[in-house]
Amino acid sequence: MNQIPWRRSGAGWRFGAVLIAALVCLPVLALLLIAFQGSAGLWPHMLANVLPAALKNTVILLAGVGMLVTLIGTTTAWMVTAYDFPGRRVFEWALLLPLAVPTYIIAYAYLDILHPVGAVQGALRSLLGYSSPREFRLPDIRSMGGCILLLGLVLYPYVYLTTRAMFLTQAANLVEVSRTLGTRRGSVFRRVALPLARPAIAVGASLALMEALNDIGASQFLGVRTLTPSIYSTWVNRSDMPGAAQIALAMLVIVVLLVLVERYARRNQRYAAAAQRPRAMSPARLRGWRAAGAFCLCLFPVALGFIAPAAYLCREAWKRVSFAGISPRIWGEIVNTVTVSAVATLLVLLSGLVLAYAARTYPGRSTSLAARASTLGYAVPGTVLAIGLLYPVGLFDRFWAGGVEWLIGAAPGLLLLGSGAALVLAYSVRFMAISTGGIEAGFSRIPPSLDHAGRMLGRSSMGVFRSVHLPLSKTAIASAGLLVFVDCMKELPATLLLRPLNFETLATHLYGEAARGTYEEAAIAALLIVLIGILPVVVLSRLGRVET
Repeated sequence: MNQIPWRRSGAGWRFGAVLIAALVCLPVLALLLIAFQGSAGLWPHMLANVLPAALKNTVILLAGVGMLVTLIGTTTAWMVTAYDFPGRRVFEWALLLPLAVPTYIIAYAYLDILHPVGAVQGALRSLLGYSSPREFRLPDIRSMGGCILLLGLVLYPYVYLTTRAMFLTQAANLVEVSRTLGTRRGSVFRRVALPLARPAIAVGASLALMEALNDIGASQFLGVRTLTPSIYSTWVNRSDMPGAAQIALAMLVIVVLLVLVERYARRNQRYAAAAQRPRAMSPARLRGWRAAGAFCLCLFPVALGFIAPAAYLCREAWKRVSFAGISPRIWGEIVNTVTVSAVATLLVLLSGLVLAYAARTYPGRSTSLAARASTLGYAVPGTVLAIGLLYPVGLFDRFWAGGVEWLIGAAPGLLLLGSGAALVLAYSVRFMAISTGGIEAGFSRIPPSLDHAGRMLGRSSMGVFRSVHLPLSKTAIASAGLLVFVDCMKELPATLLLRPLNFETLATHLYGEAARGTYEEAAIAALLIVLIGILPVVVLSRLGRVET
């Protein structure tokens, strides 16, 4: 009888949700504490010589990437929605393929593809009648323009996904009314579809910009010094943790500004839907040169963002295997990558289930705030998150080591940092939003009447959760788990900073080899990451077909 009030009030679920949200917010609070400690005399130097250039480069990079992903994502989304042309069905899902290529991999691939003495530029010189790179060479990919182009080719699917979903759900009569008033289809896009899709474009662009801000490998490979590499070098090379934390806070300010801009772009954007399900837009058939133009327009980002780097990785991996076989180290790195990612995915899914179920079954201020706070980690770049986690994790390790040494007289190793638990924690905090959002979406499709029926039949809250919510939302849970797993495998900044000594993953192996210029050694690791990254693309494309 003593357990009934506890169960009915949902105190256990509420406490679990608040505890998880507090864990997600912990790195940000720790970051503030570290930053207020003051740097070791290096902050004036950074303020004068490091931060201005890094901040300028970051702003230019975000502006360029924002414009490019908006242009490519919105244009291709409209083309495959409003027009019918050869290959349209393939492009509907193929336009998502660049999501499978992490930013640091596309930079790594194109550094070799477009090398001045490489095959591409050599073929161009032969075609044009030149014999030396001194006579003719393409603009250097190691530049701000090259970095913007490559990041845009990888990140535009964020805008494509959200914008195409908006185009698909817009009622067809809006377009048909415009057409009856004599408006051409091109004008319908500018005057009707584009204004209605502005909130979706803002959401997709903000996600792409947060990923660009989180990048460390691509910008460093391409010689563009932004805030993220500055944090890494300040921490690792100069051993200045407070200085790195202060730069990280500057990055957080940019993240907050991005969120505010996205909210501002969606201000007063409220649209009422019809009672019946809106009818999908009937695509207009294109023929002749218009069909060829639409085909080439959609092929361009897919070819440059996925086909070219994937083909290069396959060729380099085959050369490496044919010449020297597969390095024995790769198997250990695969085991490390899969193990850490799988443990983090399991932890994230369990936490997401607690957050989503507490918010559904016991709605209130505490559970609602906990669910929203759990998404904070996804907006925090991996480098910032790693610095914020290091302080509390280090305190715990020191407390643990002191206690064990007092008990047994021998100093143990670092428990969290030495075992990889800190890395699992970083992954969990970083990708909690994916789990919570996906599971909440699955729960939203379950009628509340099923909850009431289960409770009336005498089932406890946990019993309803096991017998009703888990079976009916298993697809959403599996999809969220797959997305989290692949994101964990691709995460580079947090892995570089929090991995134990002599612990290599596929991402860190690729980063190290590319930094040394040994591209063939890194090709197998890069190809494995890309192949595994295709899995969420398949899931997203299937979900898109279900929605249509």
